[in-house]
Amino acid sequence: MKTSPNLLAAVGIDPQAIQARIQETMDAIFFDPAEKFYYTSGDDAGYLMDTGNFDARTEGMSYGMMMAVQMDRKDLFDRFWQFSLRYMYNADGVHTGYFAWSVKPDGTRNSDGPAPDGEEYYAMALFFASARWGEGKPPFDYAAQARKILRHAVRQPELVRGGYAMWDEQTALIRFVPELLFSDPSYHLPHFYERFALLSDEADRSFWRRAAQASRAYLPKACHPVTGLAPEYAQYDGTPETSRGHGDFFSDAYRVAMNIGLDSAWYGQRPEYKAIADHLQSFLWDKKPYMTYTIAGEAKQPPALHPTAIIATTAAASLATDTPLSREWVRRFWQTPPRTGGRRYYDNCLYFFCLLMLGGAYTAYA
Repeated sequence: MKTSPNLLAAVGIDPQAIQARIQETMDAIFFDPAEKFYYTSGDDAGYLMDTGNFDARTEGMSYGMMMAVQMDRKDLFDRFWQFSLRYMYNADGVHTGYFAWSVKPDGTRNSDGPAPDGEEYYAMALFFASARWGEGKPPFDYAAQARKILRHAVRQPELVRGGYAMWDEQTALIRFVPELLFSDPSYHLPHFYERFALLSDEADRSFWRRAAQASRAYLPKACHPVTGLAPEYAQYDGTPETSRGHGDFFSDAYRVAMNIGLDSAWYGQRPEYKAIADHLQSFLWDKKPYMTYTIAGEAKQPPALHPTAIIATTAAASLATDTPLSREWVRRFWQTPPRTGGRRYYDNCLYFFCLLMLGGAYTAYA
């Protein structure tokens, strides 16, 4: 079992106040009448609603499951899993074994296609659930369900006629979507792949070890050497993928910082991660209001949709480094409340994960 160091306590925050903030943030997401974005669905299911787009996404469903297992809320976890299986799971067709990335709150599909970041969070949350709560009868045989997800993610062309894998077999890099041959740097979770290499089907474990190494080599290529900024989408060589208008530092890209932070917390700091964190924290320190940026640092319109997420994730990068500025980012995060209003879903999901990371409470149970 691995945890993250408590950097909030290291900069002088009272541990009881940290635990109180974690619980208050969880309560706001799930139960506050004005600010929650968790909703029940029938007697046995529930979902997180993207309050900016008014849908339920595999991103949010798998995030919700990870929140629930971290906070020991099996009841919420099982509700998310029931909703995902009932409305998102593809039982036939070219996407068999994958989850439709977006549905309306009533479960009506917006798309049948998957987004691989949902699958990797689903699998990791399910393995953690198995370790924390044990196995139940299907569909609550958590580890078996996780292995099934990963089997499809890697071996889809063998399992489904016309299907595409979520990882590129040659490079071992995750794809933005299975059908497209480029990546999203924020999808790269080598700290998850290390766990998959221990827990997945035995035949795939060497692949997951290779994927962890490949992602750790890829992220420094995708992040700019001066600013530390990553693009939303990138080619396999790390250069921004610009043909779809997502080659800048914008919403998806903020997650790269928290991902290198958690990988550092669980598997040790790396010089290349420290360089990314130091450059990023220096570049963003005096930028207000936050804007869209080219990865070289040129400010563009529109303004950032998720400024709270920028603060949270950039602070979480402090797990990858240790400088006076990194400690100031931790203090800045503590002084920043969760977001309220219409765009709160994405900001507060990332805020909560970063709060767990920086508060020493993000645990790898498996």
